[in-house]
Amino acid sequence: MRRSLLFTKIVAVLPSLLLLASVSVAQDAAAPFKVPDDLMGKTNPVKPTPAGMEHAKKMWGYDCSVCHGANGNGKGDIASSMKTPMKDYTNPAALAGMSDGELFYIIQKGKGEMPPEGDRAKPDDIWNMVTLVRSFSKK
Repeated sequence: MRRSLLFTKIVAVLPSLLLLASVSVAQDAAAPFKVPDDLMGKTNPVKPTPAGMEHAKKMWGYDCSVCHGANGNGKGDIASSMKTPMKDYTNPAALAGMSDGELFYIIQKGKGEMPPEGDRAKPDDIWNMVTLVRSFSKK
């Protein structure tokens, strides 16, 4: 009985939460996107470690692969429903001319339909994610 009541409450609140989340993403997508000058040419300051890369792979699996694909090819489960086409990170040209700092900023702040990691991830975790994204084209 208690489970049923809890489920009913969750089902009742979920649509409101989804609506708020979509409004929030839409507002962020409308804002002008500018990477701060101090990150534009920045090189990744974090040396990758096995533990750091394992954590980045786990984060990728939870948060990124649904759009960007498990191997970064841009063919995740919902990529075809996105307004913005996904880049194929297995192609070295996809990130050509983009600094590590720019990638860091996009992961941290989000861009367009991509939600931000924000404060959920520590800076070192985001830098490890940058290394992971770059590694997709090296296989």
